[in-house]
Amino acid sequence: MTNRKESFNDVIDHMSKIEGAPVDPEMGSLPLGIRIIGYVIIGFTGLMTLTVLIFGLFD
Repeated sequence: MTNRKESFNDVIDHMSKIEGAPVDPEMGSLPLGIRIIGYVIIGFTGLMTLTVLIFGLFD
């Protein structure tokens, strides 16, 4: 038995089979390099948001 979701309709199922890519990739299934880049971008965005909020209070 596969761990695959049922498709919404036959067209989406057909496109998924042709493209060979999952509809919604999970973060754990991505290659390590792409996961690290994603974590760095998300972390950097969070830190910059906090920095802007903190320095905004000093103004």
